[in-house]
Amino acid sequence: MDHRTLLHDVADRAADWFDELPHRPVGPQRTSADLEIADRLGDGPTPVDQVIADLAGEAAPGLAAMGSPRFFGFVIGAAHPAGVAADWLATTWDQNAGLAGPTPSVSLIEEIAGRWLADLLGIPPTASFALVTGCQMAHVTGLAAARNRVLADAGHDVERLGLIGAPRIRVLAGAERHVTVDRALRLLGFGTDGVELVDVDAHGAMRADALEAALATGEPGTPTIVIAQVGNVNTGASDPMREVCAAGKAAGAWVHVDGAFGLWAAASRSRRGTIAGAENADSWATDGHKWLQVPYDCGIAFVRDREAHRAAMAFTAAYLVQDAAGPREPMDWTPEFSRRARGLAVYAILRSLGRAGVGELVDRLCACADRFADRLPAAGYEVLSHGLNQVLVALGSDEATDAALAAIQADGTCWPSGTTWRGRRCIRISVCSHLTTFDDVDRSIDAMAACAGR
Repeated sequence: MDHRTLLHDVADRAADWFDELPHRPVGPQRTSADLEIADRLGDGPTPVDQVIADLAGEAAPGLAAMGSPRFFGFVIGAAHPAGVAADWLATTWDQNAGLAGPTPSVSLIEEIAGRWLADLLGIPPTASFALVTGCQMAHVTGLAAARNRVLADAGHDVERLGLIGAPRIRVLAGAERHVTVDRALRLLGFGTDGVELVDVDAHGAMRADALEAALATGEPGTPTIVIAQVGNVNTGASDPMREVCAAGKAAGAWVHVDGAFGLWAAASRSRRGTIAGAENADSWATDGHKWLQVPYDCGIAFVRDREAHRAAMAFTAAYLVQDAAGPREPMDWTPEFSRRARGLAVYAILRSLGRAGVGELVDRLCACADRFADRLPAAGYEVLSHGLNQVLVALGSDEATDAALAAIQADGTCWPSGTTWRGRRCIRISVCSHLTTFDDVDRSIDAMAACAGR
């Protein structure tokens, strides 16, 4: 097998994909039932170049152009060239990025990237971090550290004894928290029935007075975790973080922040005020494959209490040679041992964009969302809520909204997604591609206006 010929062929196919992104229909052109993908495993080998050619050709009709400048269905970044190239190197080098000893370059690059991320996002420089698969596992990491600390303070070693016999932990979260928060709580043994929901305002942000009242009902000394949010997945709204963190601190609670995309507002001088106070929390979860444009997958967890973070995650075995005085061991901070070198893409993009480039990206995508919110009413849509890079719109009835959404997605000019918010069917526009411009917004508005009239 000629590696060079094969990989050059793949590079050409990848370049064709990137070249076509601004022009191809944004949504998939076939459903799973319509795709013709080889589903019989042959008895003998198939030449690798044929496998790749068949794979590319057969899969293409069922692929969404998620990197398109007009893909607005979910908060998904368009893989930045620097990240793609670095990620290809990560795949080719095939390093298990769990231990520093066998792969010191990967470990050091990840450590540098972690410092840069903390600086950009306003996280205390002494906080620990972990690169994981996504915000789901970033929640698990941050909340595992929270569980360790609040139970240790109550005299219970949860890593050794488990949750059986442990004091009950109060968990308070906003009524419009993201579903990944609930799943993280399930994975950590908290369950979801015990989550105390805190009232939110008209845009889905937690009400500080409601949180203070809820915290006041607890028994003094009860282990408590407050889960806040910057960037509501429907509305873009952020909880009032100064007040939330102050209330949590006064009650002796650990404050965890779901900042899957909203935490990136800290990189923008004009937008960071929307999440002011988030730096006072105890743990933070965000994604690299959203606003930073890292190829899937990349989540990031930060924890103020390094000791609690490491205690919740670290493990060892006789065959793992580790030096306590040596370099940072990535596996001591993540739920994974075997893990890809996702820090390479993070490092490459941050170095390529620089501080100003990340800020410009956040500003531009928020400005594009502002343009949607300003101009869609003239196209017949009601803007129900708008914050950061999220815009939530609807027509006069659920039936009209759903019909317009189906027409928009079929048209292919752009691809927003549907959602139900407070009992009403809506169209959700998430502006998250580094390729998106005002021209893309205007083209999308024209298509949405035409579809609203059908």
